[in-house]
Amino acid sequence: MNVRHRFTRSLQEQNARDEIYLANHSLGRPLDETAINVQRGLDLWYSRMGSAWDSDAWIAETSKFRSLTAQLLGLPRHDSVVPKTSAAQGLRAVLNSFPQDRPLNVVTTEGEFDSIDFVLKAYEHLGRAHVRSVSPSVPNTGVPSFSAREITDAIDPTTDLVVVSLVFFTTSEILSGVEGLIKKAHQNGALVLLDLYHAAGVIPINFMELEADFSIGGSYKYLRGGPGACWLAIHPRHLESRRRTLDTGWFAKKETFGYDRKVEPEWAEGGDSWLESTPPILTSYQAVPGLELTLELGIDNIRRDSLAKNQILREALRKSNVEVFQPKSAQEYGAFSLLVSYQAQDIAELLCSKGINVDARGTFVRFCPDCVTTTEEVETAAVRIAKALS
Repeated sequence: MNVRHRFTRSLQEQNARDEIYLANHSLGRPLDETAINVQRGLDLWYSRMGSAWDSDAWIAETSKFRSLTAQLLGLPRHDSVVPKTSAAQGLRAVLNSFPQDRPLNVVTTEGEFDSIDFVLKAYEHLGRAHVRSVSPSVPNTGVPSFSAREITDAIDPTTDLVVVSLVFFTTSEILSGVEGLIKKAHQNGALVLLDLYHAAGVIPINFMELEADFSIGGSYKYLRGGPGACWLAIHPRHLESRRRTLDTGWFAKKETFGYDRKVEPEWAEGGDSWLESTPPILTSYQAVPGLELTLELGIDNIRRDSLAKNQILREALRKSNVEVFQPKSAQEYGAFSLLVSYQAQDIAELLCSKGINVDARGTFVRFCPDCVTTTEEVETAAVRIAKALS
């Protein structure tokens, strides 16, 4: 994948620090086009002021963001994608679409991202939800594993909503058997929200085939769109049923700029009825170049490249006697590799000081080469890591 010429600014900064960037699972590197596109959004502000909101300007870029994300997820309608500033904002919108007459019964796991976990605990603390969290098994590798069967077993006729990651943020494990989990939830009258933050852009996803009701994710990581460019994806059946949420605002009105205040609220059609108040427009300009690149390269190609480079890294570290996690099947994991240690944070800081930009979550140091990373960089990184940890 010859894409480095599209990242000259990022690579110049990286080379100036003699750094190999392996934290692509955390914050994706921006394209050169990103700055140009954001400037285009700013130019509309300077030149058109209030009329930048016209359908051929700021709104057009938001629609492009929604369309590209829908294409990435395999959704037939662009309005199934609702822009959000965070995945947690999308979760709250779904929680607030249920009747308020009793606490919700939510099934989730202990492996969800901190923000999702915190939102659910806040709802439970305030009496708005009863949350059942499924624990992982911890084999002798020290890497926890979640079983779709155990999550499925926690679902019963009282369950309202299941919240679960397709790829877990600490370990990169792909949840196998998620289709059966979704089927069991639906048989019991429950809805399913999938967290796709560590899946979108690195593994193939067909939202319609999965049959989930909602998904949340964003462009911060693999899609290279920076902070704030997130989304809630809604299955078209819930748009057709006119499901509503209390998380709303004037952009969800039938006539956003009509300023007509009817006694009863009149919602916009489809996914636009899930919009909120004035959106942060520049995040769409941030996100579009990364989405375009991802779709241009193709998820299948990105996945092959990711698997190959992670295998090179793991094998090189193994030969250097660095005990990284070696999955039995790399296909069962997402885009990053793991080193397991109770000193994970200290190790990550040490490696960063040696020019290997990584991070740590809990007892795991995470390494993520991407399509911009060369094979030579992967091999050099393995040498530096082995030397630092010797």
